[in-house]
Amino acid sequence: MKRVVQLDINGSPYDVMVAPNETLADVVRRKLGMTGTKLGCEQGDCGACTVLIDGKSHLSCLTLAVASEGKEITTIEGLESDGQLDPVQQAVLEKHGVQCGICTPGVIMSAKGLLNDNPKPSHDEVVVGLSGNLCRCTGYEKIFDAINAVANGEYDDVRPTEAGGE
Repeated sequence: MKRVVQLDINGSPYDVMVAPNETLADVVRRKLGMTGTKLGCEQGDCGACTVLIDGKSHLSCLTLAVASEGKEITTIEGLESDGQLDPVQQAVLEKHGVQCGICTPGVIMSAKGLLNDNPKPSHDEVVVGLSGNLCRCTGYEKIFDAINAVANGEYDDVRPTEAGGE
């Protein structure tokens, strides 16, 4: 039986009618039109659907929308602020960590979640932190370079999400 859930996405409230088995990815993309969150495998294997829930990385294809009620959800669309890209987005762009772009939103959201928890991760911690994100184009090195650049202070301080660590 469908019911209305109240979701806080990118700082805006949404009342959405959902089925009990409907995923957050489906709601975000199909009902709310936020297509930056990608659906790659829909089985939790690729990481393309990664969003932040209360500042932590989550696979939205495995997260039920009803379980997200009352939590702060951030999609890739919610990272930009006042016309400025988040430092993670800017670094991935400038360090050429983007090729086809399918994995990019999920990679950025995983990196943001990692940096919310640990603003100065080692290279090895970055590699582990992004291990749930599959990329078939870049070979990862440019992505790792970008996240390491942010962690090493080459970009403005990472703006944590509202619920993320400071």
